[in-house]
Amino acid sequence: MRQAGRYLPEYRELRANAGSFLKLCYNPDLASRVTLQPIERFGFDAAILFSDILVIPDALGQKVDFVENEGPVLDPIVDRNGIEKLKREHVLDHLAPVFETVRQVRSGLDANTALIGFCGAPWTVATYMVGGRGSPDQAAARGFAYRDREAFDTLIDLLVDVSLDYLCAQVDAGAQVLQIFDSWAGNLPEDEYARWCVEPVKKLVAGLKARVPGVPVIGFPRAVGPLYADFVEKTGVDGVSCDTSLPLSYIRDVLQPRAAVQGNLDPLLLVSGGDALARRVDEILEALSGGPFIFNLGHGIVPQTPPDHVAELVRRVRG
Repeated sequence: MRQAGRYLPEYRELRANAGSFLKLCYNPDLASRVTLQPIERFGFDAAILFSDILVIPDALGQKVDFVENEGPVLDPIVDRNGIEKLKREHVLDHLAPVFETVRQVRSGLDANTALIGFCGAPWTVATYMVGGRGSPDQAAARGFAYRDREAFDTLIDLLVDVSLDYLCAQVDAGAQVLQIFDSWAGNLPEDEYARWCVEPVKKLVAGLKARVPGVPVIGFPRAVGPLYADFVEKTGVDGVSCDTSLPLSYIRDVLQPRAAVQGNLDPLLLVSGGDALARRVDEILEALSGGPFIFNLGHGIVPQTPPDHVAELVRRVRG
């Protein structure tokens, strides 16, 4: 969960010299170094590509900026005319630097360290494209979907197709596992969740199974609570990343018989460290080590995390 980033001094130094955040994402030499930094420091079992879910709208021709201390800012799509202006033709050419990053990272890893590629799920990416930025309730995208379902369907279908090509190209470049992040799945009512989250990811997974068979796919339907099991069964993912709020008993008894599970330490416990961190690590290991399991966080590592706490976490899990 966001291995690289501002909690690492070596990342901050490199980021300061890279220019904009998007320039860093599109610079294979720098992005590959950033991807490898946490592996070199902590020796994780897998590296996850350093990039961003919003390279897809950027490649489609939507204006995307990352504003310091504010986050991503896009020119919002407010109606079907905005969708029609998106340009599908040269997406993979635009994203070629990302694939070169994958190749460089794969060549820099030893054979026993896996490389995870990723994309944002269509719903989550669409919320930024329509809203123009992140929001606590994704109201702009939800309202668009209610007002003009046909147009929103067009946007979601476009994102499914483009994301499928993007992930397959990552595999061709050396990615061995793929993860689909639906970070904003949890704010939809059940019927809308089925339409805008489950169905698009189901199409995406089916396409991956057809085009790159044997590559495991992990889904992350963050904050959907008891609908996690429905997500796993209907999308066909091989693994599911579990957010911090999910009870360990639910993960063990309901999800683990259906898929590999990944998670779900609270990132703020990693900031706090100490006995509370040690106790929770042990509880997660005891609950989930009996089945297919990837120890991980329940959401992304936060900037104020002390690197020493990450090292201690690795030692405790491996011990």
